[in-house]
Amino acid sequence: MDSSVGKAIPWTGDEDLIAESAIHNSIPEKLFSLQELDVLYDDRSAALWTYMNPEGRPSFTPTMLGDFENWQDLIESGFGPDKVPLRYLILGSRSPDVFCFGGDLDLFQRLIRERDRDALVEYGHRCCNILDRNIRTLDIPMLTVGLVQGTALGGGFEALLSFDYIIAERHATFGLPEVMFGLYPGMGAHALLVRKLGSALADKIIVSNETFTAEQMYEFGIVNQLAEPGDGANAVREFIKKSERRHAGLVGARMATKRVWKLHLQELNEITEMWADTALQLSETDLKVMSRLVAAQARLAERIATAAA
Repeated sequence: MDSSVGKAIPWTGDEDLIAESAIHNSIPEKLFSLQELDVLYDDRSAALWTYMNPEGRPSFTPTMLGDFENWQDLIESGFGPDKVPLRYLILGSRSPDVFCFGGDLDLFQRLIRERDRDALVEYGHRCCNILDRNIRTLDIPMLTVGLVQGTALGGGFEALLSFDYIIAERHATFGLPEVMFGLYPGMGAHALLVRKLGSALADKIIVSNETFTAEQMYEFGIVNQLAEPGDGANAVREFIKKSERRHAGLVGARMATKRVWKLHLQELNEITEMWADTALQLSETDLKVMSRLVAAQARLAERIATAAA
């Protein structure tokens, strides 16, 4: 794993939630000791707040994916009807000004050079399974919220598309840069963007290599609510407060929308298998472009971490 960036941001102002989390005996204890996910449970609103807190470059490394798999398993086992109440599931990031850079490009380069299709497919299938379970809200009647306070690229953007609501601070940006090195996003972008926006606009976002602002994503309907810089968490709390009375209706409406989508895990997996086949066709020039992007992301993350120290 890239070690250019240390732990992202320390806790700020969440001491009361930490105390609640520590003493809530009904919640699986392992949920609060994941390696790269910081988890807080607020029993006042039955909300589970989770922040990605990577040890290296903020991307979906195998370690991060493992944490997400365990996170979902633990939530399924500990929360829901007749268990610990869970009405809202929120995912954000502790990395300053970065939600997530997406897939593990360092890993992709190595697997492509080794011609290891099976490992590429395995990585993609793991991502798709996490995405599918999030779309289904782990079969718990809750609302999921993606909190974006920085850059969401590639797989980071794709992951957000699986949430019921996206709340983004105005300075946040979104993009799918895969086309710049001859590839395309293979873990949900096509399936979800086409269903949400239609094929023409989805194609524009996927192949343009443009960076889109939070305001643009709000106009597209991808971002549901904008917040001022630094006010994203408060905006989520206000969303929860306003949603309480309508919770059952909002959950039902989202379930109905997903029923209409007819999106199944098999479709996601087939697309990621096509993605793996495309990845194996990349040239050395494409891989060098990918490498430069990895280096640029690492430099950006290091500068941000240094400024926050």
